[in-house]
Amino acid sequence: MDIVSLTPHGRRLTVLLVRAGDSRAKERWELPNDAPRSDETIDEAAARVVRPRLGAQPAMLEQVAAFGDRRRHPSDAAVSIGYVALVASGASAPLGGEAAWFPVDELPPIAPRQRAIVDGAMHAVRARLDQSPIAFRLLPSTFTLSQLQEIYELLLGRRLHKASFRRALHASWLVEPTDEWRSEGRGRPAQLFRYAPRKRRGSRRGVRFEGVSGT
Repeated sequence: MDIVSLTPHGRRLTVLLVRAGDSRAKERWELPNDAPRSDETIDEAAARVVRPRLGAQPAMLEQVAAFGDRRRHPSDAAVSIGYVALVASGASAPLGGEAAWFPVDELPPIAPRQRAIVDGAMHAVRARLDQSPIAFRLLPSTFTLSQLQEIYELLLGRRLHKASFRRALHASWLVEPTDEWRSEGRGRPAQLFRYAPRKRRGSRRGVRFEGVSGT
């Protein structure tokens, strides 16, 4: 199992990497990875691998795909099961010298199969973004609409038009206002919201982006 842990740091989406266990390894950094033990499922093994690095269970941990090509892997494993873990902003534990967060678009050299796993994880997250409220997994329990838009922009890799985004958000019925407000620099304080989807006909969806153009 290879775990792609994602969390926002500032205005960047970052991935957790650990130092290679073998000092002779070609790449100095790698995704957290391990093989399942005889007494655990692969999902249990993935949780075991990622939990000590994060200091807690991630907000989401799901399989991405199996990677069985001939691209090099740090452990020389024949098959890798890629997982994506989402960590809410500010929830990641402080890291020591053996682990660090790197911007997803500026990763240091990692083994070719692990690079493919990172790309596969990002593709899987973006493919589900319109249909599942994944973005809320990267936020604290209450947040401003500007914070939520920033998360969507990080995951999509593009800017969104503020007014169009908020129309799409309200049409999705996924958030409700709280009685709390937060200062965001100059100007009026911003109201805090929480994830609270209202029941309606049809299946629950995330924010739909038809017509939400960039700026």
